[in-house]
Amino acid sequence: MAPTDDNTLLTAQALAGVEKSDILPEATPVTQTLQVVDSIKSTMADSLHNATLADIGQMLTGQNTLLHDGLSALLKMTLAFVPKLIVAILILWIGMKLAKMLKRVIVRALDRRNAEASLKSFLSSLVDLLLKAMIIIMAMDVIGIKATSFIALLGAMGLAIGMALQGTLQNFAGGVIILLMKPFRVGDYIECGSYKGYVKEIRIFHTMMRPFNGRNIIIPNSELATKSLINHTKEPVIRLDVVASVAYGTDIEQAKSVLWQVVKESKEVVWDPKEPSIVLSNLGDSSVDLTLWLWVKVEDYWTLWSHIREDIYNAFNRSGIEIPFPQVTVHTPQPKPSVENTEKLPAKS
Repeated sequence: MAPTDDNTLLTAQALAGVEKSDILPEATPVTQTLQVVDSIKSTMADSLHNATLADIGQMLTGQNTLLHDGLSALLKMTLAFVPKLIVAILILWIGMKLAKMLKRVIVRALDRRNAEASLKSFLSSLVDLLLKAMIIIMAMDVIGIKATSFIALLGAMGLAIGMALQGTLQNFAGGVIILLMKPFRVGDYIECGSYKGYVKEIRIFHTMMRPFNGRNIIIPNSELATKSLINHTKEPVIRLDVVASVAYGTDIEQAKSVLWQVVKESKEVVWDPKEPSIVLSNLGDSSVDLTLWLWVKVEDYWTLWSHIREDIYNAFNRSGIEIPFPQVTVHTPQPKPSVENTEKLPAKS
């Protein structure tokens, strides 16, 4: 048999071997392409090694089917792979553009809500990373690279990390809620459980507070996001309640008149939108309690709190109004005369 027939037979055997069950059903298109290319390359190398001058001439004139069949198979594989590659490139290009647009939309939405700069930077970066990862996985799937096992591995790693950092993730989620919903801001005076103080700094995992004693209180954000708290400085005008006690028997109208004079002389008291009030609030064991409801601006609250009671005390003293203090009256019973003493008493005439 001529060398040309041997080469044709080798080519047919190589192509037939590729079409059989040597390729696993689970192999991807990329793997199949590589296997076919390797088979053709090996066959061509063997044929060229044993080829004569006549074989080379037939290859150049196109009469030998080895080169023709190899190029045909390679062309078919290329034509089948190129459209998938083009689609994957389009997915990457369009997806990256959309990810960038969505990132800008998120930043604008956070700007409208006056979110903290650290939160805007973190959330925009997180969304951008997740979108790009999804786009890359989609492109890999189009060209035949299955990402199922890769995604399963990432899921298992995420679950393990989440269980290990459960408390930290709760604090992170609490920080995001605080920065988005804004139940308090930096500079507000808040009260949460046994903690009271001004908010000094809001971070992703914890919040720092400064009480009146100058110490720093570090509270996990999960605690502030899930528990009830009081924001004393949320509204621009708040009420200060002051109790002034007088003794029983005091002229209540006179006491109220003195208190009204003190209120009018206090520059921090606000009369609009609500006027102050003075009411008799309690009849105690040893005092009659009068309560002053005084509206004041947030920034003047502690100024009024510090001097209003002293002003009331001085005004009561000047007006002669008694300020009561707890008193106990002790009644001592008289001793009864004994029987012997009774017998010795002289008889009445």
